[in-house]
Amino acid sequence: MAWSQKKTAVAAVLVLLLAIYCRVDPFRMSPMVDFPGFETYSVDLPTWSAYPTQRDEKDLLQRSEVRFKNQIQGPESIAFDPNGRGPYTGVADGRILFWNGSEWSYFAHTSPKRSSQCDPNPSIMSYLKNEHICGRPLGIRFCKKSGELYIADAYFGLLKVGPQGGLAVSLTTQAENVPFKFTNDLDVDEDGRNVYFTDTSTNYQRRNFLQLVLTSEPTGRVLRYNTVTKQTDVLVRDLQFPNGLSLSKDGSFFVFCEGSQGKLRRYWLKGDKAGTTDSFALLPGFPDNVRTNDKGEFWVAIHSRHGWYGHLLGSHPRARKVLLSLPIPAKYHYIVNSGRFHGIIVKVSVDGEILKVLEDRKGNVVKLVSEVEEKDGQLWLGLFLCHILPSIPFLEFQIN
Repeated sequence: MAWSQKKTAVAAVLVLLLAIYCRVDPFRMSPMVDFPGFETYSVDLPTWSAYPTQRDEKDLLQRSEVRFKNQIQGPESIAFDPNGRGPYTGVADGRILFWNGSEWSYFAHTSPKRSSQCDPNPSIMSYLKNEHICGRPLGIRFCKKSGELYIADAYFGLLKVGPQGGLAVSLTTQAENVPFKFTNDLDVDEDGRNVYFTDTSTNYQRRNFLQLVLTSEPTGRVLRYNTVTKQTDVLVRDLQFPNGLSLSKDGSFFVFCEGSQGKLRRYWLKGDKAGTTDSFALLPGFPDNVRTNDKGEFWVAIHSRHGWYGHLLGSHPRARKVLLSLPIPAKYHYIVNSGRFHGIIVKVSVDGEILKVLEDRKGNVVKLVSEVEEKDGQLWLGLFLCHILPSIPFLEFQIN
């Protein structure tokens, strides 16, 4: 046999072995290995040129003051009680902690099954395997009227706890006979009658959020819980990764993030458009939580900027399905799309105009921001995969 024929034969064998390896995935490396029969879905994305181009060339988020280093793990959401005390934050081990001015102390927890396996340990990611037991409080909001804290727990649904804290009480865990799988964020109206919240998926739990991101599965919902009638209603359905939610200052609408599409959407509560939704703002990346400041503007936390990989595959679900079937771990898909972990937050006007972009493009101080809370001349940043809770004085960079 000629040398060229031998090389061809060897190459053919190697290709065959690679195909068999990819098909069998003996080391279970595919991100979808535990989800046989999974589907991928098209994402309605704008043209690349339509995305906002504003950037923070000064990397102003690097001026953040790092607080509470190695004292808390994965602070997702931040809240201050009606008396201005706090911050309160939900952490990776399933508790809600309270800063009493000198140290972090226990305030509440969401899981009635909490045990020693939920005790703090060094790695944030190690909590994932027991999140369904320990709970994972995500969005937290105080009712200004009653002082009760409402909690969106990824596994235990919508809950509340009184001003004294303790074990939170379950309010609702399903709507239209469909259980919540990934309760994410919430807001409470002024009189405490209605709680608006998001359920990110009816199939994927929070510990599988990367799989949900990669498939763009459209089963997310926005809901309303009436604290008087105890009724839970679905307001918006068929969403791709609905996440943060915040009422407008005047209560006429709320905005919510739709992560896969990288936008803020608006749901009208009052006026001629009541009960309808429209697009509110196109964002420069994938949003997490959104919070309203005293001026009625909205601060949006952005996980990462849009990347060419996700944009290209967003409208090609079949190609994405093939790639997700290969033995390539989920984190590498994320890295290819988002690049190095970095920090970005955006301020949006009441009319949906982007007013300010603040960044730490290298992630030296701030990265993977989950929430921005404006309080008494500072921005408090939640970082759901970090051990710190940064804050930024406004006057340092003339934020207004």
